[in-house]
Amino acid sequence: MERIICLVIGYVFGLLQTGYLVGKMNHIDIRQQGSGNAGSTNALRVMGWKAGAMTFAGDVVKCVAAVLLVRLVIYRDLEYAPLLGMYAGLGATLGHNFPFYLKFKGGKGIAVLGGLVVSSGLVLVPIPLAAFLIPTILTRYVSVGSLLASATFFLEVILYGQMGGFQMGFSYRLEMYAVVFVLMALAWWRHKENIKRLLAGNENQFGGKKKQES
Repeated sequence: MERIICLVIGYVFGLLQTGYLVGKMNHIDIRQQGSGNAGSTNALRVMGWKAGAMTFAGDVVKCVAAVLLVRLVIYRDLEYAPLLGMYAGLGATLGHNFPFYLKFKGGKGIAVLGGLVVSSGLVLVPIPLAAFLIPTILTRYVSVGSLLASATFFLEVILYGQMGGFQMGFSYRLEMYAVVFVLMALAWWRHKENIKRLLAGNENQFGGKKKQES
């Protein structure tokens, strides 16, 4: 029951569609512009750096808030509170990606994943951050950085967990690994069109001339 509650809590927080709200502040529907995605990358491309930063910050914060509410307030006394925090992060990602009131058309969940990384422990931040920034800077493909960051976080959680970082029993750690695997798989699935374009050589580079609608 705790897991379902945490998924619901996360989903409710995830429903705060920052990109959509920032778009409305600029008198546009972000879902009808650029790639049609409500995430921070499309907000940046369509509305500029300020809107992109606002969208990114909002998407990170909503996940952090959901996870900390679960881990530090509602279930703080449970041994497996870190696992429940991951469920809240999964719920926030689902709410962000599939908001019911916007016909389930949201973002791709990478900024939300960033919020989950931060709220899972600051020690976990540097490696996924580097996995995102370095490929993105070198290739100018945001999608490459996003895919690698999600995969790196999955591997890092396993390593950190096996080193005793989450201070949970083995069965809880295995369940956590499964939840984070689902998050990684969801991120890759949401980027399936980007992957196709990368393989075809016509993915849009960040800051470059647009090749086609992404």
